Amino acid sequence: MSAPDNDEVNNVDKIPTEQKGAFHSFLKSLASFSGDLSSLTCPAFLLAPVSLIEYSEYWTQQPELFTAITQSDDEVERMVSFVRWFISSLNASYSRRVPKGEWEKKPYNPVLGEQYKMVWGDVGGTGETDVIVEQVSHHPPVTGFRIVNEKSGLTLNGHTGQKTRFSGTSLIVDQVGQSLVTLHQRDNEKYMYTCPSITVNGIWYAAPYVELTGTSYIQSSTGLYCSIEYSSRGWISGERNHFKCYLRRNGGSSKEYIYKMEGQWSGKSTITPYGSKTSSPFLDVTSLTPAPMFVKDIQEQGELESRKIWQKVSEAIKANDTNLAGLEKTKLENKQREERTARQEAGQEWEPQYFQWVEDEPNVSTLQRMLTSTVKSKYAPATTGNWVFKG
Repeated sequence: MSAPDNDEVNNVDKIPTEQKGAFHSFLKSLASFSGDLSSLTCPAFLLAPVSLIEYSEYWTQQPELFTAITQSDDEVERMVSFVRWFISSLNASYSRRVPKGEWEKKPYNPVLGEQYKMVWGDVGGTGETDVIVEQVSHHPPVTGFRIVNEKSGLTLNGHTGQKTRFSGTSLIVDQVGQSLVTLHQRDNEKYMYTCPSITVNGIWYAAPYVELTGTSYIQSSTGLYCSIEYSSRGWISGERNHFKCYLRRNGGSSKEYIYKMEGQWSGKSTITPYGSKTSSPFLDVTSLTPAPMFVKDIQEQGELESRKIWQKVSEAIKANDTNLAGLEKTKLENKQREERTARQEAGQEWEPQYFQWVEDEPNVSTLQRMLTSTVKSKYAPATTGNWVFKG
């Protein structure tokens, strides 16, 4: 395989000899990819010994920025703080979690009912931030999550699903769903946000990396909204991981904005007031230190908790025993199929333990109407519902 024609890294020559055949078979399977990511057998050196369900924790890796949303008495400044937290979450989710010098790897597809529970520790008096996640659907894959910081009166409750396709040599993951952040100490002020699409490049060179594309939105019950446009290297900015965010009022002119925030979601960004030619620093994610995190030891976890479920597969991957990893993964998949068949024969519907689907969730519906009345057809949500924590 020839080297890429830009500065992408080519790791093909570094693939272990015993896995080169698996890698080439993997590339062939991509050529006839049908859309079900779970059908792809990924070579061991491209597998991450972690379930996708754990990635939801990264939304609040910076609790000091999450809790800062509530602090200002000015609604515009609260939205600015929301964007600052949101951008930090993108960096935690798609950049920082990949160890330096390593590449994006494919996590496990969570099994139905899989759970993940963890706590972000106190940072500068923020108090603890509790995270609970559950896989509420397997086909299509959908994850529900609830994150709470009681000290600051903040709740994040949402869901995300993935629709996967190939475009050229890149894997495109469209993230569907929406999430709500509630500020309980601000008269239950609410913010709805959507997520950008993910492009995984570099697969053919055994050095996958993520870029964000498309547009995501934030809508506040205060009548403020943000549109965030993402562009990859070579487009508009010429730099990787570029974003441009406009903060506006609903019903106002799309040409006028209150603030523009622009830069790299994995680096530095600036903020500029409307009508001004002077920008000031907005966020430098490279200067942030993740909060301490706490997860129970596997021995103390329940049978449905993620690390308990995938323990044997993870141990095999870490030991570079691809055959054992495959066997243990097959055991899990067969167990899931047997349980699904048993439910069907008994005429039973599976129900999540922690979340319930609300078809027309009132807060989501209201905020969606506010957003669509302004941006029109640019925003077309798949549903008006949400996976709501049963609590």
